[in-house]
Amino acid sequence: MQISETVEQQLPYLRRYARAVTGVAMQGDLAVETMLEHLLSSLPETVTRVSLFQALEQTLSAPKAWSSASIPASPAGRRALLLTVMEGFNPADAARILGVTEPALADLIDASGNDLSTPHSASIFIIEDEPLIVASLSQIITSLGHTVAGIASTHRQAVEAILQAKPDLILADIQLSDGSQGTEAVAEVRQQINVPAIFITAFPERLLTGRDGEPTFLVPKPFRPSQVKTLISQALFIRSLKIS
Repeated sequence: MQISETVEQQLPYLRRYARAVTGVAMQGDLAVETMLEHLLSSLPETVTRVSLFQALEQTLSAPKAWSSASIPASPAGRRALLLTVMEGFNPADAARILGVTEPALADLIDASGNDLSTPHSASIFIIEDEPLIVASLSQIITSLGHTVAGIASTHRQAVEAILQAKPDLILADIQLSDGSQGTEAVAEVRQQINVPAIFITAFPERLLTGRDGEPTFLVPKPFRPSQVKTLISQALFIRSLKIS
């Protein structure tokens, strides 16, 4: 496969990882752009998915070299979870990307896995119109020790209820029952309150193009509970850094 083809194929996933690590879509995309500029300037003979993520991880580990903004420092354990749970890397490849041994990676994942259930309960609002998914998300939220702040299935319901509840986090489906999009509801809410959101979509690559205003946290549909748990933990971790 040509280098350009490999980069094009992996670009949405590189953006997804970088956005989740930094907690800001624009900064994550900037990290990917910087990594690609450095990579292509050296004209490697070949690139692989692992080598691309390895190069991105090196860029993310030195934010002062590419960004004037303050980038939250996600610990290695959280990155290990994002690489294995969200991006599907096996332990050997994830360890190579992070520059650690496989036993060290296992220790990082174990430690971060224990951190998913935090002693600080958060309130999480669900925007979703499928009852089975609502039930699944509610169970995931409560299993982590958090509370469901409310549930809405339409744009109007969501905006009104969220502004009243003022949750710590939003879980939102992209396509709602009234034909609107969850991104629109969240954007309207954010005109009045600052709240992070995780979006759930069957077509995540459509929201990972690098355009302005795209989501920071994305979960593919159908999702695995471990994916939702990992992103809830990461979104709340980033939020805690920003308000501390």
